[in-house]
Amino acid sequence: MALYPLKFSTIFKDKIWGGHKISDVLGKDFSPLPNCGETWELSGVAGNISTVANGELKGESLTELIQTYKSDLVGEKAYIQFGLDFPLLIKFIDANQDLSIQVHPDDKLAKERHNSFGKTEMWYVIQADEGSSLISGFNQELDKEKYLEYFNAGKLDEILNREEVAAGDVFFLPAGRVHTIGEGLMIAEIQQTSDITYRIYDFDRVDAQGSKRELHVDEALDAIDFKKYDHYKSQYATTINERSLVESCEFFTTNMIKTDQAFSVDLPDLDCFKIYICTEGSGQLIYDGGSIDLKFGEVILVPASMKKYTFETTKTISLLESYI
Repeated sequence: MALYPLKFSTIFKDKIWGGHKISDVLGKDFSPLPNCGETWELSGVAGNISTVANGELKGESLTELIQTYKSDLVGEKAYIQFGLDFPLLIKFIDANQDLSIQVHPDDKLAKERHNSFGKTEMWYVIQADEGSSLISGFNQELDKEKYLEYFNAGKLDEILNREEVAAGDVFFLPAGRVHTIGEGLMIAEIQQTSDITYRIYDFDRVDAQGSKRELHVDEALDAIDFKKYDHYKSQYATTINERSLVESCEFFTTNMIKTDQAFSVDLPDLDCFKIYICTEGSGQLIYDGGSIDLKFGEVILVPASMKKYTFETTKTISLLESYI
């Protein structure tokens, strides 16, 4: 069976800090959950493997697809490196409250402790309530001892770098960077396939049973990057009807495509899958053999074997394009 652009069934996650924007803004029905903090749109995480939602392969899992199509789906390099593990995880996140202050381990530490990949990620802000902010990194140079002085004195907020946020902002968060998504933000997240998070502080909140969530204060110490950086917000410029680089690292490259006309993709030298996250508008992906609708809040996986296709729109469509 020939491969084609694939959509996957959304996996909904209720969270103590989740809200209703997944339904109200993205139009995704998460009932019967009381709220939805995250949707996992494309996942190879064990226990949360995505399944195809469209076409002849409907119902097949992402792992089964890789098993069957191998490098035709993910690309030769990715197949050699990751085998049946899909290397990226795509989410939408609705922070109705601040998420915990947290950090993720890098590949080395995650492998040693959890036999897992590390977690480097990027955030694209889809919607931001007025006055929303987030935390990324530190506002001063620290070491472990100085950090612990502030932490143990209950003054962690004094050393954290807080940024005001607007729709369209991007933040790159390498493993080791302390962070939290702030109340009122809806973001698209592109990350390594990993579900390892060390919670440092959770604002003393309790769940419906009156229990606090587990913290990982000691585990986090070996993961934290204590350096101060000049810039935490990514600097990028979007040119309409062109591909604009947003962020690139060893784990993924992400571009923005914003177009109000037919936009042809021709990537003969890219031996990798392509992921498209629609962050604005709607349109169609036209390929040899058919077409597929794509609207705001949807995600499509284009197989590595598909090199040429076209996005068409009657108005404007904005897409995050990611690959490794």
